[in-house]
Amino acid sequence: MGIASNTAGAVLDGLPKIRPWHEDLYRDIHQHPELSHQEHRTATLAADKLTACGYEVHTGIGGTGVVGVMRNGSGPTVLMRADMDALPVKEATGLPYASTVRATDAAGNDVPVMHACGHDVHVTCLLGAAALLAAAASHWKGTAIALFQPAEEVGDGARGMVSDGLAEAIPPVDVALAQHVLPAPAGHVGTHRGPVLSAADSIRITVHGRGAHGSMPQAAVDPVVLAAMVVVRLQTVVAREIAPTDTVVLTTGSIHSGSKSNVIGDHAVLELNVRTYDDSVRTAVLDAIRRIVIAECHASNSPKEPEFELYDHFPVTVNDDDVTDRVSDAFAAHFGEHFQPMAAQSASEDFSDIPNALGVPYTYWGIGGIDETQYRNAATAGRVAQDIPVNHSPNFAPVIQPTLDTGTQALVVAALAWLAG
Repeated sequence: MGIASNTAGAVLDGLPKIRPWHEDLYRDIHQHPELSHQEHRTATLAADKLTACGYEVHTGIGGTGVVGVMRNGSGPTVLMRADMDALPVKEATGLPYASTVRATDAAGNDVPVMHACGHDVHVTCLLGAAALLAAAASHWKGTAIALFQPAEEVGDGARGMVSDGLAEAIPPVDVALAQHVLPAPAGHVGTHRGPVLSAADSIRITVHGRGAHGSMPQAAVDPVVLAAMVVVRLQTVVAREIAPTDTVVLTTGSIHSGSKSNVIGDHAVLELNVRTYDDSVRTAVLDAIRRIVIAECHASNSPKEPEFELYDHFPVTVNDDDVTDRVSDAFAAHFGEHFQPMAAQSASEDFSDIPNALGVPYTYWGIGGIDETQYRNAATAGRVAQDIPVNHSPNFAPVIQPTLDTGTQALVVAALAWLAG
């Protein structure tokens, strides 16, 4: 057993002592979710706990962002990040601590709110890890940074913290770490070298037609037909313009046009989502979308050029090989058979905006959150897709244990791969 493993064992000896407040805190955060850029209560909980543990605390970075810094002698500086925001989803778990919260979103709509992605797990685990490191400071050296980030779900929370002076609020960082709870067996941890999460781009496209009565189509340029041709043609981008060895997802998630069955409208709005793992492939796909939409508009004799709005951009998450190997070795020593490689995910994140801006390497891993027996039964029956709720589902609710213990241990073990000396 190496130095890091011995140190991790000493730090994690305190896990049973924090478990009661840790689990209560998770239930509290789950029951009180907050939308992106509205994480005031969650931020206060994080700041108060960090202060009580002896951290130097900075609040209000990027709006509701919170950073805790514990300087513990000379040594590396490790940044650990958790995201805080919830989603406009109505919870259907039936749990005694289920959310019944409603809030006003950025567009002014009254919406239900739920921690349907597991950010409540992330916040709780990072606070647990921060508390354990503080309580066992005699066993490690260096600086631990616990960062609580707003607005991951809309893709601008990390950039907001960076632009609001994050680098000036913290000491120079050597490595950055983050994790996400996934629909996998609880108690398990997985890592992946290289691109692990896809880049994601949402595109809103408005194509223009000419309105007319449904009985006189000859007087119209029908935007519904135009939009339909665009959707069909876009299917060829992945099938015929991208190499089979490159992974791309191109989804037309929404089409809106018209108001009545016998009225041909004058425009249609399409909303697309693109996911890629390589910047050159991303550029090729976005260029192809623009080219195809313009060409179909010309073919339909559209009276106006189409309009394109690129929004909700998430960068590709590319795990550093050396950092990932170091964390993987630490995980293998600590978790044994519960550690395994993880496949790349087609989900997206903005975490990498922070280490990229700071100029430091990083790694991002996954932890399971589904009851292991439930997951194994579903897998044996070939019904994982049908029976296991995934992130963003109204039924997604990680089991409290061993999920919280595992996520907390993972952060401590990974951080101590540097801080143990």
